[in-house]
Amino acid sequence: MSVEIPVISEKDSAQPVSVSEIVFGQTFNEPLVHQLVTTYLTNGRAGTKAQKNRSAVSGGGKKPWRQKGTGRARAGTIRSPLWRGGGVVFAASPRDYRQKLNKKMYRAGMRCILSELLRQNRLAVSADLLPNEPKTKAVVSKLKEYGLDRQVLILVDKKTAVLESAVRNVPYVQLKEAGRVDPVSLVAAERVVVSLAAAKVLEERLG
Repeated sequence: MSVEIPVISEKDSAQPVSVSEIVFGQTFNEPLVHQLVTTYLTNGRAGTKAQKNRSAVSGGGKKPWRQKGTGRARAGTIRSPLWRGGGVVFAASPRDYRQKLNKKMYRAGMRCILSELLRQNRLAVSADLLPNEPKTKAVVSKLKEYGLDRQVLILVDKKTAVLESAVRNVPYVQLKEAGRVDPVSLVAAERVVVSLAAAKVLEERLG
């Protein structure tokens, strides 16, 4: 079984592209997609923040003054959190935020996202959107011609220096390889445009 992806092209007679229903025809599983997106974002956290508690701050081994008779409040160490230069009460420590999502769930979630993009008319194929020369003006002109003027994700089978130079200075365009696309980029995009070769890569990777 197959489904069809609309084609945006200068030719009005361009026919839709047939793709695998396994990848682009799945029902939407919101809990799975939510888990996929949150896992991806969580795994991107560094978790490297660190502070020193009273035991990690250097110095303070000697009692500042005797317990009684000075008229001052009793103190056991100058590294108390109450003192300037002392330790932090609930000190932050490095931690690993990574969550695990097995490959089967990852592929299923990506298929759900792509299928939903197609149902919402946010996914299309284009063979003539990208230029053969590194000229941003040509890309912007094509995008306006096709009504792609905000949050566009372009998927190709392989990045080239020409393509990267052409879209680098267009703030609302993101260029990614189909084999490395992430769920957050797909969900955040208003429109996703894939090349014919990129569509095949997605079928092979997620099928």
